[in-house]
Amino acid sequence: MLSGHDLSCVRGGHPLFARLDLSVEPGHWLHVRGANGTGKTSLLRLLAGLAVPDTGQVRWCGHSIGQVGPDFRRELIYLGHRAAVKDELTAHENLELAAALDGCDLAQPQTLSVLRRFGLRGREDLPVRFLSVGQKRRVLLSRLVTRKARLWILDEPFTALDTNAVNMLATVVGEHLSDGGMAVITSHQAVPIAAGKVVDL
Repeated sequence: MLSGHDLSCVRGGHPLFARLDLSVEPGHWLHVRGANGTGKTSLLRLLAGLAVPDTGQVRWCGHSIGQVGPDFRRELIYLGHRAAVKDELTAHENLELAAALDGCDLAQPQTLSVLRRFGLRGREDLPVRFLSVGQKRRVLLSRLVTRKARLWILDEPFTALDTNAVNMLATVVGEHLSDGGMAVITSHQAVPIAAGKVVDL
């Protein structure tokens, strides 16, 4: 289980949120909502261990993530709201590089199958700079399938996706939850996944 206890966050002397408690259990997801500037991305970075709260603590399986750092990172995939892919590499190469950085072996047939599932058939070997914003987003999101992590922390994952891609991603997240996974998601739009807990900032 991932949990946050008495979390507070201050940016530039301005408090974004304070005394926040939350939790997400296997098979469930947390929907973080709020207007721009309310601290959604800051909260996700705290939960992923990329930043430290001004007060409070984030725990993984009951232990501070600072104490179980390597074990926690192995169980986590964090995808920010920007499509962090390398433009000079192909979609296929981007996925292979991400797998190598994660310490995973990824066979070419598996890579191609995943990219095609994410609507990139015929574009697997194109340099990413030739892809649209939405297609770049699909390359990034395909890591969800190739990287076996129990906890997904996703910042605006539906941004720049068309209706088919939104439904496909919702199916992928649903399968992850059905397998006992967990997710924390920010989204300005309606999320087509069975209702999760909501945190309003």
